[in-house]
Amino acid sequence: MAKQGVQNPGNNSHFERVRNKDRPDEAFTTDRAVRAGRANAASGRIMVTVPNDHFGPIPPEADPRGLGVRVGESWKDRLDCRQWGAHFPHVAGIAGQSNVGAQSVVLSGGYEDDRDEGEWFLYTGSGGRDLSGNKRTNKEQSFDQKFESSNKALLISCQKGLPLRVVRSHKAASVIRVDPGTLAHSCITSVPVQEKRSAYAPTEEEPVRYDGIYRIARCWRKAGMQKFLVCRYLFVRCDNEPAPWSTEDVGDTAWSAELPKDALQDMKEAKGTIYETADQPWWDWDADKKEWGWARPPPVSQKSGGDPDTPKKLRKKATEQERALREFMCKLCSGALQEPVSAPCGHHFCRPCLEKHFQGQGDTVNRGARAGRTLRVQKVVKPCPTCKTDIADFLANCQVNRDMQVVIEKLQAGAQKAQAVACKLETAQSSAQGEEALAAEVESAEAMAEDGLASAGKASRPVPMATADTTEGEEAAASTGVDTGPVSELPKQDSKTSVSKTEEDDLDKLCQEFPGYDRGLVGAMLADQGGDVPEVHACLRVVPPSSVLPQQYLD
Repeated sequence: MAKQGVQNPGNNSHFERVRNKDRPDEAFTTDRAVRAGRANAASGRIMVTVPNDHFGPIPPEADPRGLGVRVGESWKDRLDCRQWGAHFPHVAGIAGQSNVGAQSVVLSGGYEDDRDEGEWFLYTGSGGRDLSGNKRTNKEQSFDQKFESSNKALLISCQKGLPLRVVRSHKAASVIRVDPGTLAHSCITSVPVQEKRSAYAPTEEEPVRYDGIYRIARCWRKAGMQKFLVCRYLFVRCDNEPAPWSTEDVGDTAWSAELPKDALQDMKEAKGTIYETADQPWWDWDADKKEWGWARPPPVSQKSGGDPDTPKKLRKKATEQERALREFMCKLCSGALQEPVSAPCGHHFCRPCLEKHFQGQGDTVNRGARAGRTLRVQKVVKPCPTCKTDIADFLANCQVNRDMQVVIEKLQAGAQKAQAVACKLETAQSSAQGEEALAAEVESAEAMAEDGLASAGKASRPVPMATADTTEGEEAAASTGVDTGPVSELPKQDSKTSVSKTEEDDLDKLCQEFPGYDRGLVGAMLADQGGDVPEVHACLRVVPPSSVLPQQYLD
C-alpha cells in the first residue's frame, strides 16, 4: 500500500491544469474523480472578473451580465456560488487571508454555537476539531480555537471595519443534533434530534443564497457548548439593498449606538480581550449620500486582477535583481559599482574608489646618482588591488564603462520597483489608483526586472584569464564585455634582448669614444637611461673608472 502523499510509481497518469477560460459553464467531473457526482466535481468557469480576494459587493462591471451579484441571488450549491464570486472557497466557510482580512463567510450550521437573527448574527470561528486522517466532518471539539489563520483574517476585518459578503446555506435551517456525550461511544444509540437553527436560512429550493454585506462589530473568545474556547464574531448587516426576508424597499440605515442585548450578554462571558472596530472604518455610512460605501479606498488585490503574481513573487524577482547586482560589485568598497571602470586585467572598480586607492602616488619618480646628477625618470608601478597586475598606463586615462553602468542602473531600478509594488500590495495603503492601475504597476515592475536580468546576462560574460599570448587589446575587450573585433598580432620579442638595433649602434659609438670602459657596463648604463646617449656620454666623461662607479653598474 502506498503511503499517503507519496506518488505511486505504477501510476503513469498525467494531469494538466485546466485554465479558467477552458472550463465549462458549470461544475464538471474530471477523470481524477473516484466517483461521479457534485461532491467530486471540479469548479466551472469563474464568470466574474474580480480576483478571489476582492472586498465588498461584486460590481456590475465585473459581471458579464452587467448586473453585479444582487442580494437574494441563489445557486444550487457552493460550486455555482463560487463561479459568481459571492464566496470563492467551495468547502471552507471563511474566505480570507491572515495578513489583509476576510472577504466573505458562509452560514451553514457547522457550529452549534452560531446564532442567526437575520440583521445580526453570532458567528463561530474555525478550528478546534480533530480533522486528521479522513475526519472531514468531525463535530466534536477537542481543543481551543485561536485567532490565527482564517480566524485572524476575521479579526483584521473587525478592526479595520471591512465589508464581508455573507452567504447562507439551507443547511443552517435545520441540523441534526446529537448529545455530545454519546459521540465518544463507538455506536450511537440515541435518537438524533432535528433542531431548528436559523429562521433566515434559504429553503431547499434555493439552497445557497447571497444575503448582502455585513460588518464585524466585535469579536472575542469564550467557552462554547463543548467547554472549549471558541472565537466569536458579531456580524451586523450594512447593505444598501434590502434583505431577502425584509418587507422594506430600502436597505439598512446607519447603525445605532447600542448593540443587540443578546450579543452583549454573550460578550460578558468573554475570556481575554474584546476587539472592536477602529474609529474610522473602511466601510461606513455616508450621511450626505445616505448610503453605505467605502469611506477609504478598498484594499488592493494581492492577485493583480486574478493573476498568480503575488507580493511574494515580486520580492523573489527583486532578489534575483540583487543577486545579479553581486556580479557588478567593486573590489574595493564591496558595493555596487558607481562610475564603473574595467581594468585590462578583467577586474572592475568604482572610478572614485580606484582614484582614492592610488591617491598621493605620482606617475613617475626621479632617481639621483651619488655624483648629484639626475639620472632617468622611473615610472611608478601601480598594481591592481586584486591581482597585482600593473595598471599604471590604464589609470592615466581610465574611462567609465557606460554599457556596464546602464546595466547596473537597470538592475537597481528593477529591484526598487519590485520591492515598492510588493510593499504596496502587502500594506494595501496606496489603493486609490484602483486595481487596474496597480496591475499595470506590477506588469511594469516585472518588465523592468526581466529587462535588467537580460542586460546583466549579456554584460556579465565570463572574463578569460590573460595568458602569455593574450594581447592587451584582447584583455580590455574581455573585461568590458565589448567585442572590439580582431586584434592585430604583435611581434614577439626575445626576453633576453635588452637593447634594440638602434641602441646597438649607439653602444658601438660610445665604446669607441670611451675604450677604457667595459662594453657590458656601457650597455647597462645605456639601458638604464632609456637609450639617452647624451646623458650616458656626460656620465662617462665625469665619472672615474670602475672603482668609483655605482654598484648597480658593476653588478
